[in-house]
Amino acid sequence: MLAAGFLVLFIGGGARFAIGLTLKPMVEEFSWDRSQIGVTVAVFQVVSAASMYVAGTLADRMSLRLVLGGALAASGVAIGLMSLVGAPWHAVALYGVFFGIGNGAASLVPVGVMVSRAFPGRTGLANAVVSSGLSVGQLVMIAVLAAVLVTIGWRAVFVWLGAAHLLLLPVLLAAIPGRTDAKSPASVPPRSGHSVAEAARTRQFWLLVLVYAICGFGDFFVSTHVVAFAQDRGISTFLAGNLLALMGLTGLLGVILSGHWSDRSGPVWPAAICFVARIGVFALVMVDQSPLSVAVFALVFGLTFLITAPLAVVFVRDSFGIRNLGALTGLITMAHHICGGIGAYMGAGIFDATGRYDIAFVIMLVVSAIALVLTIALRRPSKVL
Repeated sequence: MLAAGFLVLFIGGGARFAIGLTLKPMVEEFSWDRSQIGVTVAVFQVVSAASMYVAGTLADRMSLRLVLGGALAASGVAIGLMSLVGAPWHAVALYGVFFGIGNGAASLVPVGVMVSRAFPGRTGLANAVVSSGLSVGQLVMIAVLAAVLVTIGWRAVFVWLGAAHLLLLPVLLAAIPGRTDAKSPASVPPRSGHSVAEAARTRQFWLLVLVYAICGFGDFFVSTHVVAFAQDRGISTFLAGNLLALMGLTGLLGVILSGHWSDRSGPVWPAAICFVARIGVFALVMVDQSPLSVAVFALVFGLTFLITAPLAVVFVRDSFGIRNLGALTGLITMAHHICGGIGAYMGAGIFDATGRYDIAFVIMLVVSAIALVLTIALRRPSKVL
C-alpha cells in the first residue's frame, strides 16, 4: 500500500512540475506571453483543487482502487496529448482541465486517507513516506525530462509523461486492495469525528484553510517560475531544469523530517519552521539575484516545499477526527491549490508587466510572515465530537 501510494505521487508529482520546465521553450516557440501559460497553471490549480475535494469525499465512501486507477488513466491521456498543443486554449483544456481532474484525484488526499487508516499510530511518518514520492518524482523525473527537453524538445517531455502514467496503472490496480477485501485497513470506513458542517463552524478549520492557502500561493509561484527565473539570471537551460530537480532532493529531506517530528510533538512546529525558512529565502532574492543566491533560494525553498503535505491529514485527524478525513483534507488542500493557481498567474503577470519578479518576491515574503503567525495560532485545536 505504501509502495502504491508512493508511485502514484512519484509520477503525478513529476508531471505536475513539467509545465514549469517547459514554460520558456513553449512561449518562445509560439511567441506567447508567460501569462498565457500562467492562465493554464491557474486553471489547473483550480480544477485539480476541486478534484481533490471530490476524490477525498469519494475516498471516504468507495473503493480507492477505482478512485486512484481512474484518475491515473485520465492523467496519462491528458498529459500525453499536451505534446500536440498549438494554441493557448489547447494547453488550458488539456493541462488545465483534463490533466487537472486526473492529477487532483490521483493526489495526496485519497492516498493520505488510505495510508492514515492503515497506519493510525504513525500517521505523520507514513504520510511522509508516501509524500516523499512527490520529492523523489521531482528529483528523478525532472532530471530525466530536463535531458529530454535539451536533446529532443519540449513535446517529447509530455509524451514520456503520458506513457509513465499508463505504465503505472496495472501496477497500481494490483497493489491496492479492492473494496471487497474486508480485512484491508483501507476498506474500513471511519466512524468518529466532526461532519464537514461542524468542522466549518470552528476557528481551527478556517485557520488551516488560510495557512494552506498561503502555502499554496508560494509553492506554485516558485515551482512554475523558478526555472525561467534561473535562466533569466544567467543559468543554462539544463542546469536550471536540474535545479528544479534538486529541489525535489531537499524536499525529500524536509518531508521525512516533518512527518517524524509531527508524530513526536504534533504538526504545528514543523509547519512554522517551513514559513520561517521561506521568509529568509524570499528576503535573500530581494537583495541578491546572483546565480549562487538563486541556487540557495531554490534549494532552501525546496526543503520547505512538501513539509506541510503530510501534516494536512495529521492536522485534520487531530482537530476533527477521521469520519470525514478525506472530505476535510480535500477542502483544505483545495484552498491550497486554488491559491497556488493565483500565485502562478500573479508571478507571470508581474513579470510581463515589469520584466522581473521582484514585486512578487516582496508579496511572498509578507504572506509567509502572515502564515507563520496563523500557524502558531493552531496550537489550540478544536475538540473532536
